[in-house]
Amino acid sequence: MKYEVGDKITVLLTNEDGKVVEIMNEKMVMIEVKGVRFPAYMDQIDFPYFKMFTQKKAPEKKKVFIDQVRKEKPVGKTKEGDGVVLSFLPVFSKDVFDDEVVEKFKIHLLNQTHIPFIFNYDLMIGGNSVFQLKNIIEPLADFYLHDVDFEELSDSPRFDFEFALKEPDKRKAPFYEVSLKLKGKQLFKKIEEIQVKNEPTFGYLLFDNYPDKAEEEKVDLSRLGNAGFRIYDASRVRENLEPARTVVDLHIEKLTDNWKQLSNFEMLTLQLKTFEKYYDLAIAHHQPMLTIIHGVGTGKLKDEIHEILRLKKEVKSFVNQYTALYGYGATEIYFQY
Repeated sequence: MKYEVGDKITVLLTNEDGKVVEIMNEKMVMIEVKGVRFPAYMDQIDFPYFKMFTQKKAPEKKKVFIDQVRKEKPVGKTKEGDGVVLSFLPVFSKDVFDDEVVEKFKIHLLNQTHIPFIFNYDLMIGGNSVFQLKNIIEPLADFYLHDVDFEELSDSPRFDFEFALKEPDKRKAPFYEVSLKLKGKQLFKKIEEIQVKNEPTFGYLLFDNYPDKAEEEKVDLSRLGNAGFRIYDASRVRENLEPARTVVDLHIEKLTDNWKQLSNFEMLTLQLKTFEKYYDLAIAHHQPMLTIIHGVGTGKLKDEIHEILRLKKEVKSFVNQYTALYGYGATEIYFQY
């Protein structure tokens, strides 16, 4: 092995000095330059001795008098990085034919801005949560999340993030959600691209700039009252709402008598609208839980409901388990306030 942990090196492209902190495989090492760690191929670095003996000596400084000093030009504004990126570092191994294959990916979160963020991370594979993490990523930092086997990323992976400012700003959004879905073809294409370009990693931009707070639209209540609308005291809003339900049956024959005349899309749309209606009523009435009967069938309605629930902040947890009343045809939702 050409390099060992602790060896001093020079990055050929930037001519910066650093050191080796980890041997990753036969072709790659993890290096540290100015306190920042990142992977590099061995042909992208070299020992500093060649540079020391070949670089030209700095010319002798001449004495400059005060009246000879040129005025300094104004300096432009420094660019605040390129957003927040999810980075993938493929780790290669040899198969039985001695060919290089991707064994796993090292997943990193890169904050290329000057703003620190709090983040919640959830990796969904095959519709199930397999890894969760909450932490803080500092400005211009590289945060290692975890390793993921290559085989796992062929099963419809989805990387869910929720970001918030470490130091709250009234002008900025209280949180920002972003989700990245990948397909197997995309990964193969990215791996081929970095091999051609001789680059160690590839990444996906999660966002450029953290969003501003959405402006609340103000409504002139006096004009609504003059137009004949009834205006209720917000503190007594629940008194004027439709009663909530603790159990909602979404079987289509329970929702309409004309269900035989509807297409599959129309039936699914009606079922989801009914679910949203009673979900909102349960929240408004501060119910501790809600049971949704969706049946078994093809699982399309259940999957759509579960996808919606994953994005709802009021949901503490939900479960689709066997019960004597509904079998596997119902989901129990538990709320948090």
